[in-house]
Order: sequence, then C-alpha cells, then structure tokens
Amino acid sequence: GILDTTQLGIIGSLLFYTYAFGKLTNGFLSDRANIAKFMSTGLGVSAVMNLFFGFTSVFWIFGVLWAINGWFQSMGSAPAVVSVTQWFSSKERGTYYGIWAASHNIGEGLTFIGTASIVAVFGWQAGFIVPGVICFIVAIILFFSLKDRPETYGLPNVLEYKGEVSTKKKTKKSIKDFQLDVLKSPIVIKIGLSATFLYTVRYAIHSWGPFFLEKGKGLSGMEAGTIMGIATMFGLGGAIFSGWFSDYFFNSKRSHPALIMGLIQVASLIFIYLLPSQNKWMSIVAFSIFEFSLGTLVVYIGGLWAVDLLPIKAAGSVKGIVGIFSYLGAATQDWISGLLIDSSKTTVNGIDSYNFDYPFVFWIGAAVVALLIPLTLWKTKPQE
Repeated sequence: GILDTTQLGIIGSLLFYTYAFGKLTNGFLSDRANIAKFMSTGLGVSAVMNLFFGFTSVFWIFGVLWAINGWFQSMGSAPAVVSVTQWFSSKERGTYYGIWAASHNIGEGLTFIGTASIVAVFGWQAGFIVPGVICFIVAIILFFSLKDRPETYGLPNVLEYKGEVSTKKKTKKSIKDFQLDVLKSPIVIKIGLSATFLYTVRYAIHSWGPFFLEKGKGLSGMEAGTIMGIATMFGLGGAIFSGWFSDYFFNSKRSHPALIMGLIQVASLIFIYLLPSQNKWMSIVAFSIFEFSLGTLVVYIGGLWAVDLLPIKAAGSVKGIVGIFSYLGAATQDWISGLLIDSSKTTVNGIDSYNFDYPFVFWIGAAVVALLIPLTLWKTKPQE
C-alpha cells in the first residue's frame, strides 16, 4: 500500500535502465579487469543499497537507491561470462555456461519463496535487509575465492591447452581491437534485438506474474509466490539442460534448440493467459513450462550464442552489448506493462479488479518477435 502500480513500474524501470547501461560499460571494463575484485565490488555495493532500501518509504529515495543498485548489480554477469570463456573450451562452454546461468533461477526462486515468507512474517523492510546482509557476506567470500584468467597464474590459454587453436597462430590484435570488431558486428546487434524482446517477456512474467495470479486468477499472495518459486526451479533445470543439450546433441550450435524452446515459450504464454481462476495446480504446470523454456533461451539468446560467434577476447563486451539490449527491453516493458494494467483497473464497492488482455497481447507478441529475429543467424559460423 506504500506505492501504486505505476510507481512500482517507474522504480523497476529505473533499476533496469541503470542496469542496462551499466551492463554495457562494465562489460567492456570486465575484459580488462581482475574478475574477482570487479565482481565482488559490484555485489558488495548492491548489498549495501538493499540495506538502505529497508530504512525508507519515500518514493523518490526508493528510485535513487534502486537506480544505484541497478548499476552495481550490472557488474556481475559480464565478468562471470569472461571467466567461463577463459577457463572452458568452445566444445564444453555451453555446458558450463548453462550451469552458471542457473544462478539466475536459484536467486529468483529464493526471492519468490524466501522473500515472500520473510515479508509475511517480519514486514516488507526485512525483505530487503535480510538479502542485503546475505549478499554482503557472499561478496566477501567471492573476493577471496574467485580466480582471474588462467594466464594470471602462468597457465596456458584454454583453447591452446585443449588443442582447439594452434599455439603458433598468434594474433597481434589488442583487446581494444577485438572490442571494436564486436561493436561493428551485425551478429551482436541481431542477437541483442532478440534479447530485447526475450527480456521483455522474462521480466513481464517475473514482475507481474504474481500480481496476475492474485488479481486475475484469485490466488493469495503466498500461493502466487509459491507458484512462481516452484516454476523458477524448472527454469533452473532449463538453464542447466540448455548448454549440455546444445553441446552434445547439436554440436554446440544454439540455433536449433533456440527455435524449439522459442515455440514452447509462446505456447506456454497462451496457456498462462487461458488459465482458469483459482486453479493452483494448472498454474504451476503453465508457469513451469514457461520457466523451463525461458531458462534455456536466457542462456542461448542472453549471451552464449553471441559469445560463441564472436571473439572470446572480447566476451565481456559481447555480454555487455547484449545486456544493454536485454535490459532496455526489460525496463521498457516494466512501465508499459504497469500502464496497461493500470488502465484496465475498475473499482466496484471499493474493490479493484483488472483485465489482463492487453498486457498479454504485448507479452505474447514480444515472445514471437524474440523467436523470429535469430532465424537470420541460422547458418552463421563462429569468427576466429
């Protein structure tokens, strides 16, 4: 009751916009930075912002804190992708990238279930303070445990070690040259545009899914949180499955499984829209199918496909460019979805009700576009 849906949408958009531009900037920086120091700093400051968030109830302060939080959160994925590409070869990259990407689903699952429980018992402030404390502790552990690139410790490049490139075939290109090549590449633009629409769908369901289940399908807040939490675990399975599946059954090609999972995602959104009221079990099934397909697509379109096709020396930059596209989509959907949902609100005898027809037209349309754009890269081969 502290904020209305439009204000929530604005705050969510502020985080996504700063996160998006932070992804781009920090992606380029991560190609040069010490991975452990860079990533742990971002997590530590993000944790502090969460702590501050729990001690205010003023709209504009919420917005400022959440925007700062978005920037420092953006220091996470790019160095993680750099680490994966530097320690694992191209033939096994998908498998380990998928395992890393599952962290998104673990975090979201813990948030949907854990935060809902914490808020129900201790109040909304604890929903920010407790995660903030946990993340600060993890940041300290990360600083001392995460490793930088193999070359930092006198080890060979992983592609040379695995025999995937010749040790005699050296390049005189600098990291800056590789980053410029990435900036000029139409590949990263196409995958980035697809990611824009994919993340529109992803965060539409994650941000507004619980609200839809409560206001559109008559479930309680705890039931909605539980459904989203269970479904997110299927997203975890999808993320882990995605890399292994494409590595071993499609020879590390991401195009074919991405098409399959894109079709499943569109079908699952239609299923969610048509759910009968107050049917908890069908809701679990529908959202679980959606999350499984989403888990795979976030791996393929959210970074792995682009990293495969472009120089790994600029993997952080690749992830950063795809990231800004991704989260501009997420930010834009947050306020558009908020406006569409708010515009459908009717109040009878002091009770608010909502119509979700227009939001779902928007969300399903975005899923279709996200599916179609990557088809232009169907036969594209990796650059050396």
